[in-house]
Amino acid sequence: MEHVTVKNVEIPALGLGTYRLKGSTCVFAVKEALGMGYRHIDTAESYGNHREVGRAILESGVDREEIFLTTKVWKTNLAYEMVLESGDKSLRELGLDYVDLLLIHWPSSMVPVAETLEAMNRLREEGKVRHIGVSNFSVGQMKDAIKSSEIPILTNQVKYNPYHPQDKILEFCAENDIMLTAYTPLAKGRVVDNEVLSRIGRRYGKTPAQVTLRWLLQQDGVSAIPKASSKDHLRENFDIFDFELTDDEMRKVFELRGGIIDRIVSKFSF
Repeated sequence: MEHVTVKNVEIPALGLGTYRLKGSTCVFAVKEALGMGYRHIDTAESYGNHREVGRAILESGVDREEIFLTTKVWKTNLAYEMVLESGDKSLRELGLDYVDLLLIHWPSSMVPVAETLEAMNRLREEGKVRHIGVSNFSVGQMKDAIKSSEIPILTNQVKYNPYHPQDKILEFCAENDIMLTAYTPLAKGRVVDNEVLSRIGRRYGKTPAQVTLRWLLQQDGVSAIPKASSKDHLRENFDIFDFELTDDEMRKVFELRGGIIDRIVSKFSF
């Protein structure tokens, strides 16, 4: 498993997203993922699956300290006292003592970000949260969050895939040692029919989805949290650590969406 290191914190680069995973399907997916070697699990209070995620972690037999668990505070719960209540409720539902990362799920125009971050910092001081971050924030909103926070912002979780560029956020994250966590990394399955990705994949015996995830993880400071519920898809998404894309292949994937690639910080020099 590869890791992203920001703010001197190591985070598994590949995680499991659990959006819309419910009931026994969620328990199965999280347990299977942990059994395969996943160590990064992403959930949120709005997903309504904290109990299932917590049960799967407990039943997996994997040491809690080995798992990097993220959850999020919904946008209607961002006032100070509501953040504290949301954090406590999430832990009760998960059946856990702490989460590794707590995010503001969406920015709010009603509650100052400083108020939300102050409450999140209190949860951290109480040992209930180890790190904090944001989700769906623009560069300007990230700047406000950084100025308003007493502790480092670890990540911005945003939609990012070959068809959805995030050049400005990538650049800002690189300059400020912040991880970009890519959700919807496979563009809701749209990557599977892409001929460029298929052609690259044939060289390595990999699928377009695997090429896409490899492309994401080969960018400095980027992690990805694809959702999967079947054993085959979980295995396919995880089987991406035995090959690397060339500079030219990285460029070809960037060109799928016409992004500005000369500003992207990558492990490879184009």
